Amino acid sequence: MKILSLIAGAGDMYCGSCLRDNSLAGELRKQGHDVILTPLYTPVRVDDVSFSGPRVFFGGISIYLQQMSALFRALPKFFDKLWDAPSVIKAFTGRGVEVDPKRLGELTVSMLRGEDGNQRKEIEHLAEWLRHEPKPDLVTIPYTLLIALAAPLRKVANAPIVCGLQGEELFLDNLGEPYRTQALDLIRRHVPQVDAFIAVSEYGKRHMSAYLDILPGRIHVVPLGVDVTGCRPKTTRAPGPTRIGYFSRIAPEKGLHLLADAYIQLRKSGRLPAARLEAAGYLPPEKKSYLAGQEDKLRQAGLAGEFQYHGAPDRAGKLAFLQSLDVLVMPTDFDEPKGIPFLEALSNGVPVIAPNRGAFPEMAAATGGGILYEKDALSEAILSLVNDPDRAQALSRTGYENVHRHWTLELMAQRTMDVFNRVTAASSPSVPSSATSSGAHLP
Repeated sequence: MKILSLIAGAGDMYCGSCLRDNSLAGELRKQGHDVILTPLYTPVRVDDVSFSGPRVFFGGISIYLQQMSALFRALPKFFDKLWDAPSVIKAFTGRGVEVDPKRLGELTVSMLRGEDGNQRKEIEHLAEWLRHEPKPDLVTIPYTLLIALAAPLRKVANAPIVCGLQGEELFLDNLGEPYRTQALDLIRRHVPQVDAFIAVSEYGKRHMSAYLDILPGRIHVVPLGVDVTGCRPKTTRAPGPTRIGYFSRIAPEKGLHLLADAYIQLRKSGRLPAARLEAAGYLPPEKKSYLAGQEDKLRQAGLAGEFQYHGAPDRAGKLAFLQSLDVLVMPTDFDEPKGIPFLEALSNGVPVIAPNRGAFPEMAAATGGGILYEKDALSEAILSLVNDPDRAQALSRTGYENVHRHWTLELMAQRTMDVFNRVTAASSPSVPSSATSSGAHLP
């Protein structure tokens, strides 16, 4: 199958959705499919091999300038090419991408207006390129923030459209009003132009069905898959302090402060013997003060020497980091629909502690490698593993075996192709299957 897959770059940030989409494209190619992975906004940063093409559409600089001034909306294409060059985009985004949803309200709404928005010229550039390319059998959009592209892409490609559901609700829920309401209304208006949606968890399917008024039968669940190459099980616990890990973006919603608080409480009470708190993950420039705040808390508690931030590692560094841990804690402060580090830790035999919310309950049940905690019970969950090494080892072994059997890139690609084959078989490219008021959808 020939697939045009759009992927949204996030500048210098390691983005979970980007990592998933890039890995999926690589595995689909490995399985014999012709995947054209086309970046939007910025070149894609991944921790391993990138499978995306060199040309960037909807360049982050262009869409910003077009949002700010009608002059840039009218300039000839030649000028857009100047600041859409990957080298130029990288130079401007090297210090991070502005991701504060409250400041991006107007731009988000404009993008969701599609051909009626300020970025109409960018849609024309993408359509013009696609007209001169071999026609795909199917087009994928990474998430609903780009759903306005469904109709124009269908018009040019005459192919069915599949849209991902990858946690964009966190961004949308933080948009200031009136932008949040406007954005949600626009997304719902574009839903009929999409043939099928793919969620990565049953939680994501249930939540987004209600959130965006999508019939549940039109949302297919394709569980995440991770690259298990180079992963190895932890057979015995290494001597020395218990190494408690955090691996995620450094941001309040990801909960590093909650883990720091629990760690301080346990160490000061004497209930947690010699230990270390190890953290890694992308640090947005605007969150440096947040990380400094956690370091300051630990310093005031006399525990500064027990904490280390390891930066944002590449794949080799990620494996080394995870394999050094005794337990990974994912203290997210929202309903996480993905949780890729949960699987990455288990693929290296590291048991996981996560809140009893979002996608974590189904991941813990399916892998058998994690334990869940209720609100305000993180400290006790940590102790339950530290004080029971046999249980920790059992979780490590079971989680490792299940991830290597059921949560691999190969299986994710195969399950994705099952959905794609059903979509192409059931959809008439010229008329979306969901366009009727009867709510027809794939069986």
